[in-house]
Amino acid sequence: MPFISAASSPVFSMHGSTFTGLASPSRGALANAVWTVEIGANTPGVPHRLTHEETLVPIEGHVTARVNDETFDLVVGSALVVPAGAELHISNPNSAPFKAVVILPVGGQAVLSNQAPFTPPWAI
Repeated sequence: MPFISAASSPVFSMHGSTFTGLASPSRGALANAVWTVEIGANTPGVPHRLTHEETLVPIEGHVTARVNDETFDLVVGSALVVPAGAELHISNPNSAPFKAVVILPVGGQAVLSNQAPFTPPWAI
């Protein structure tokens, strides 16, 4: 059973957000990639799609999340399950950062605009 310490967790930055890799295939996980994401204050969202279902669990702050044509206020104590293929857009118009734990099945990829699908480096 692999243990991933905070000190050994890789950190990545993209589009005003910081991703900290926890569980992933390169760190011993077989079924799920898990990471935390911190979305900075006043950060606009970047629309993207996922090839597998993704779950976000807020642990600090709140943001506005749009899944296709539905909008949600994502707050601590809630969870957002994003279906595969749905367009996801998360923006933080607030003055404080937002932090969540994110779970994506191993093999899941992201798609930005009309670009080719890619595996986020924190999920490898």
